[in-house]
Amino acid sequence: MNKIYKPNRTDWNEILKRPTQTIDAIEDIVNDIFKEVKKDGDAILRKYTQQFDGVSLDDLLVSALEVEEARTLVSDNLKTAIRLAKSNIETFHKAQITDRVEIETTSGVLCWQEKRPIQKVGLYIPGGTAPLFSTILMLAIPANIAGCKEIVLCSPPDKEGKLNPAILYTAQLCGVSQIFKVGGIQAIAGMTFGTESIPQVYKIFGPGNQFVTVAKQIATKYGVAIDMPAGPSELLVVADDTADAAFVASDLLSQAEHGTDSQVILVSTSEKMIDAVELEVEKQIKDLPRKKIARKAIENSKLIYVEDDGTAIDLINVYGPEHYIICSKNEDFYIDNTFNAGSVFIGNYTPESAGDYASGTNHTLPTNGYAKQYSGVNLDSFMKSMTFQKITEKGIEKIGNAIEVMAEAEGLQAHKNAITLRLNSLK
Repeated sequence: MNKIYKPNRTDWNEILKRPTQTIDAIEDIVNDIFKEVKKDGDAILRKYTQQFDGVSLDDLLVSALEVEEARTLVSDNLKTAIRLAKSNIETFHKAQITDRVEIETTSGVLCWQEKRPIQKVGLYIPGGTAPLFSTILMLAIPANIAGCKEIVLCSPPDKEGKLNPAILYTAQLCGVSQIFKVGGIQAIAGMTFGTESIPQVYKIFGPGNQFVTVAKQIATKYGVAIDMPAGPSELLVVADDTADAAFVASDLLSQAEHGTDSQVILVSTSEKMIDAVELEVEKQIKDLPRKKIARKAIENSKLIYVEDDGTAIDLINVYGPEHYIICSKNEDFYIDNTFNAGSVFIGNYTPESAGDYASGTNHTLPTNGYAKQYSGVNLDSFMKSMTFQKITEKGIEKIGNAIEVMAEAEGLQAHKNAITLRLNSLK
């Protein structure tokens, strides 16, 4: 692991670089696949499913029979766990429902704001080495609460042309409209343009590797919105001597096992804690089934010693972590002064895993420093705020002259005329 002691502020950006490729390195690949999918639809989806996933599919849509078979393959224990998580996630996201905002700004001028659902949404669920059925809970639940009419899900198939049973069970439980066995760039392109099988959507949600992240960004060029740039997973832990080194190591490894391009960072005001965590990581990693993946990710990890909490919080805000754990006697200081983070976990008994699965918060979060300007997925992510206004005769008399003066000052005579005609009709 890379130990760094008292780094100069001028070196922070270099030290905190993510282990990701530049967009330029993969943008051409994404653009080429997008053009093919736009032109030839399902045929191209099948072509790249064969190339990247190693399976030839006749039908991309998951059948009702496949969903029913998957339900019988999921253990009762896992079903119970999924239902508990679903309940907590529903509770937290239902609490985010807001009332209509209405106010009379001037006598006779009524303005209000209402939220309406995005009608068609697409959910991307990573498969591969870790089929993230938990992400379905995080996306489909708020989509349903918001009232989205069409919820489309895409996920890469395995070598047998199937999706993980837990993915199908969770999708059915959460009311997903249609499920497709398509992954990667081609899935994002399919939801962007629509094909013979996959409906076109208005907004795409879900994490993925660097190719999926770039594909989502390219999708925005074609009029499709995205939740955020969500790429390889990352975690930063800030810890002092009040932390438990074994707990901290387990949290670092929980993110490291996501993928070889994941990044984990420990920032500490205690050299003793850094040494203890390093030993614990080596001890715990040996027993992990995904230790090869975790070891590769650990190569990208940093153990950073800083002298005080003030320096630590400045460094954390520069990094803008996706997941952020605070284990410090001065936790209030870190809570109050953290401005850039996707989701925050506080105290020795609040592991990041809780937010990934069952505490109720959403785990679809901005990575790669985008926490500086993006929020994690929430209920509002699936909705649009629309404003309304209704003006009476009295109201137009109250504000009409101001509008005429402003329109004329901007040289927009038709705008002024729209008011003048109405005011004259009232004389």
